[in-house]
Amino acid sequence: MLSGSAGIPPKAPPKPSDTLLSASSLLANRFPSIQPLRVYTVPGREPRLNLVTDSINAGSLFGGVGTAIILATMLASRRGAKLRVVTRTEAPDEQGFSQVLECNGLTTPGNVEFVHLNVNDSKSQLDVCEGDRFLTTSWWTTASVLGSVPAGRVDYLLQEDERMFYPLGDDWLRCNELLQRRDIRFVINTELLYRHLVDNGLAHLKDVAVWFEPAFPKQAIQGSMTTASSGKRNLFFYARPNNLRNLFYRGLEVLDRAVLEGIIDPRRWEVIFVGKDVPKVRLGEKLEPVVLPTMGWRDYGRFISEVDVGLCLMCTPHPSYPPLDLAAAGAFVLTNKFGLKQDLRQYSDRIVCSELDTVSLLEGLRTVIAMAESEAPQPREEAKVSRSWPSSLKAAVDHLT
Repeated sequence: MLSGSAGIPPKAPPKPSDTLLSASSLLANRFPSIQPLRVYTVPGREPRLNLVTDSINAGSLFGGVGTAIILATMLASRRGAKLRVVTRTEAPDEQGFSQVLECNGLTTPGNVEFVHLNVNDSKSQLDVCEGDRFLTTSWWTTASVLGSVPAGRVDYLLQEDERMFYPLGDDWLRCNELLQRRDIRFVINTELLYRHLVDNGLAHLKDVAVWFEPAFPKQAIQGSMTTASSGKRNLFFYARPNNLRNLFYRGLEVLDRAVLEGIIDPRRWEVIFVGKDVPKVRLGEKLEPVVLPTMGWRDYGRFISEVDVGLCLMCTPHPSYPPLDLAAAGAFVLTNKFGLKQDLRQYSDRIVCSELDTVSLLEGLRTVIAMAESEAPQPREEAKVSRSWPSSLKAAVDHLT
């Protein structure tokens, strides 16, 4: 599933005002997402796991949020606990929650509770008892929960070096301080990200973290590989102009040159941009890409089964989900190197990693297009990724139980 952080970073600094504010009010207005979780205590010791995220609605159900749903469901089941999903910015979509589990071969629990604890509503509160534990999904949800809940009851699912979301400044500082904590347990998405974090100022994670590799169940990839209705092959560009780490404009630059130089032949290839807020453009002055919005899990599974080549850039150490999704579906993928992320063949030989200069990316694109054109649509080579979430998450669930 398309990757993304499980929520949104704190809002931008407020504009200067003549109104006299207390320092505490100014800080709360600047960082609403990390203010202490509004809770009240109730009696009871029945075990309950609280998954705290910003949204589980269609526009937010990317790979990261889907992984959080899967981990929370498995962890609650192992603990014999009820599961409560707590969203901060949007009311929860219960149907979307069930679809994530069904598409990944898991059964939806019968006792899930959904609560919208609106971050902007001072009257919104959450009841908490002794049996409550929390699984957080970003540094800001973690900071908020830790403002009201003992650290020993909080586990943090970390799926990116979230410090990279910001320039050096107050947001980066608070994020880094949270990641430095030794009194909570971390669950880290991929060994590659774990190794990067340990090597970049977070060596304590060796003592308080466990990592896992994501799974890509076959039932999540629906349909069979076919060419487009036009008879052309499909090239998918992961297009997110407002997520800077996805390098939309470098990808656009490379695709434009690829059409101009004949690497992409418009007579043989359909180019498809998938993402949010994608402008309409013309590539090489002659090819207009198809633009699709982000999709639900079922639609996305059908879509990737029809992709021949993917261009998926991610200027962070995590491999991100789209390259793995596509390789698991049998497509060829070009992505970029970054730090320790130099080679992703441990997941699939169909993933090519390139340096980020345009010459290298063009050569990489030429390579994956040639690989796709030299192979018949069927059969598709089996990827090396895990196909089972219970197997992938066993060590993490054992660690947290």
